Amino acid sequence: MASVEQEVAAKYEAIAPFLDERQRRLWLGVEARALGRGGVSTVARAAGVSRTTVSAALKELADPQAGAPAGRVRRAGAGRPPLVAADPALLGALEALVEPATLGDPQSPLRWTAKSTRTLAAELRAQGHAAGARTVAKLLKQLGYSLQAMAKTTEGRQHPDRDAQFCYLAGQVNAHLAAGQPVVSVDTKKKELVGDYKNGGQEWQPKGAPAPAKVHDFIGPEGKAIPYGVYDVAADAGWVSVGRDHDTSTFAVASLRRWWQTMGQPTYPAAERLLICADGGGSNGSRTRLWKVELAAMAADTGLTITVCHLPPGTSKWNKIEHRLFFSHISMNWRGRPLESHEVIVQLIAATTTRTGLSVQAELDEGTYPKGVKISDQQMAALPLHRHDFHGNWNYTLQPE
Repeated sequence: MASVEQEVAAKYEAIAPFLDERQRRLWLGVEARALGRGGVSTVARAAGVSRTTVSAALKELADPQAGAPAGRVRRAGAGRPPLVAADPALLGALEALVEPATLGDPQSPLRWTAKSTRTLAAELRAQGHAAGARTVAKLLKQLGYSLQAMAKTTEGRQHPDRDAQFCYLAGQVNAHLAAGQPVVSVDTKKKELVGDYKNGGQEWQPKGAPAPAKVHDFIGPEGKAIPYGVYDVAADAGWVSVGRDHDTSTFAVASLRRWWQTMGQPTYPAAERLLICADGGGSNGSRTRLWKVELAAMAADTGLTITVCHLPPGTSKWNKIEHRLFFSHISMNWRGRPLESHEVIVQLIAATTTRTGLSVQAELDEGTYPKGVKISDQQMAALPLHRHDFHGNWNYTLQPE
C-alpha cells in the first residue's frame, strides 16, 4: 500500500497547483473512490489532508447538491470563520492603534514605534487578540487605510495680501506678455556637491553593477555647484549659470545679464521692458539691497526698464521655474549618476528637454562673488527705484539712467 500512497502523492503534487480548492477536493475524492476500501485514509495521508475532507469529497461526488453551489468552492458558511467574527473587539483594538488622533496621546502604546503590520500584530497579540501581519494588512484595507507618505501641504501663517499679490503679479505678467515684452522667472537651485557622490534617483545600469559613489558626503576639492536659473515664460526656454563661488545678488544679476546677452536680446530685439518674477528671499530677495543695486546697473547698461514682482512669503514652490525647469526636469535628467565635475553638470543641464518643447542652455560661471557687500542708505536713495503703489516692498521698477 506504501507504493500506492507514493503514487497518489506524486500525482497530487503535480496537479494541485493548477486546481482551486474545490477541484483539488473532488480530485482527492475520485482517487479515493478508485482505490476502494481504505482509499480515504491512503489519499488523506498522501495529500496531507484530513480524512474528513476526503469523505466530504466522496459525498459531493455522490450527490452534487450536497456540495458547494455552482460558482463557489465551498458551501455558504463553510471554512474557518473570519477573526473579526470570533473576536468582535479586534477591529476596534486595531483602529485604536493606528488612529491618527492617538499620535500625541502619551498613553498610546505605539506612540514612539513605526506602525508596520508586524508591529501592530505583535501589539494586538499582547492585548489578547490572535492576529498575524497578513490579517492586520487585510483589516487595515477594510478600515480604509493604506500606506501613505508625508505630504508638504502645511504652509504656516499666510500673509493677508497673499492672494492679492498673486493677482497683481498675474496682471503684470499678462500686460508684459500682451505687449511682447519678456517675462522671466528666476531662482537658485540647491547647491550640489561636485564629485563621485551619491545622487538621488535611479538609472538603468547592468544588473549588479550600480554606479559607485563615496560613502561620506564630505565636500571635496571640486567644491559645490550653484545653479542659478532664468526661465523665459513665453519662449518656454531656460538659462542656467553654474557658479563655483557664492550665491550672492551679484551672481544672480550676472546670470540675468548672461541670459539677456545670450538668449533674451536675440529673442526680443525690440524689448524695452523686462519683468522678473522672483521669490521673496535668497540672493534675489525683496529686502536685499545689493539685488536692487545690481539690477539698477543692469537697467542702465541694457536700457531696459526692469520691473520685479516677488512672490509672497511661503509660496516659493509656486514659482514657475520650480516646476518648469529646476526641481523637476533638470533633477530627473541627472538622477542616479554622480555629478563628477562642473563641466558634467553644465552638460547635463543643457541636455534637459521636455516633450512640450522646453530647451535649456547652460554655462559655467568662473567668477568670484564675495559675500558681505554692504549698501549704504545714500546708495539706496540714489537708485532710480520706483516702488509700486501696491506693496512697494514686493513690486518695484528700476528705470535705466
